[in-house]
Amino acid sequence: MNGIVSTALGDPSPANRETLETIETPCVVVDYRRLCANIACMADMVGNAAALRPHGKTHKSVQIARMQVERGAVGLTTSKSEETKVFLRGGIGSVTGAYPLVDERKVARIMEASRSNGQDMRFIVDSPETVDVLEKVGSDRGISDIPTFIKVDVGLGRCGVDPDSEAALDIAVRVSRSPRLHFQGLLSHAGHAYGASSLKQVHEIAVHERRLLTGFKTKCAGAGLDVPEVSVGATPTVLANDGFEGITEARPGNYVFLDRTQVALGVARLSDVALSVLATIVSLNDRHLIADAGSKTLSSDLGAHGKTAVEGYGWAIPLGDDDDNPGYVVSRLSEEHAFIEHSGRRLPIGSRIRIYPNHACVVANLTGRIALSSNDEVFDWIDIEAQGQVR
Repeated sequence: MNGIVSTALGDPSPANRETLETIETPCVVVDYRRLCANIACMADMVGNAAALRPHGKTHKSVQIARMQVERGAVGLTTSKSEETKVFLRGGIGSVTGAYPLVDERKVARIMEASRSNGQDMRFIVDSPETVDVLEKVGSDRGISDIPTFIKVDVGLGRCGVDPDSEAALDIAVRVSRSPRLHFQGLLSHAGHAYGASSLKQVHEIAVHERRLLTGFKTKCAGAGLDVPEVSVGATPTVLANDGFEGITEARPGNYVFLDRTQVALGVARLSDVALSVLATIVSLNDRHLIADAGSKTLSSDLGAHGKTAVEGYGWAIPLGDDDDNPGYVVSRLSEEHAFIEHSGRRLPIGSRIRIYPNHACVVANLTGRIALSSNDEVFDWIDIEAQGQVR
């Protein structure tokens, strides 16, 4: 168990458990030992070099968030406002909402939720409009010193300021001088690492991310601005890091489960992946095994940010087989069925398989609860309290 026993999950050794052979399928299953190992590995990797603030959108579970905090995480990262409220209500003491908010109602909801229990709530901006929203809500409620990061685009081309632009420095100056905001620092997400073709390229993206951020910090310092924190986030680039010099915080999310995409990128092995979908073969034909898990369980995601380096929609292994044994590609999905190419290696109807998904974060959001397993026995269930919270 790697020394991790979560008080939130209780004793993993009660009698009268169900097993992976008896539980109803389809069922999203997390291997407890792998989960604990992944949490411990990341905590040890980041160590004292930077603070660890995992992204909760991967698991959307208060219980798992508490496990991460127990192992040294300083708080949590979130995306949407209602998701953020779930973790604040769950007692997570410090949360960064790493999403640009342009709706005053959303800012007000999470600001009020954090203030009610004296929790630390941090925001991001990447435009004058997002600064306007934070200042307006703070002014309306008499709140000042709102911790505010500037989101920096380090290559994904999604949200964030261009660190080489004058507009980026203008926003930094405005936040620093705002009577309502406190300039907390710079924050990035190197999500384009998911499109890398090799582990070496992932590392190169991590190098570029760190250089862009530390360069922009130097630029801010030249304008007389104090930049307390520099925060990076993305599981591949944190696992293939360039060291943490100049970085104060890491915000990986997917590492807690890992998935087939991380294996394809070379930052994990299949034997590290904690989350799988347990399914049953319900039919077969000359080409396909048909399993009872479709797009409503696995999702039709090809991987984070549309990565296409993996074939099909998952990797299936018969229950009981080792992960290094030959498996099967899930080649097609309908809503409730998986089409699995068998190439003559047929499995009997009623056989059970584990399907390792391309993208674990989406699978967790599709289910209401996750079965925790140990030695093929199910000993507990994890609620996905923030499931479907997309506002």
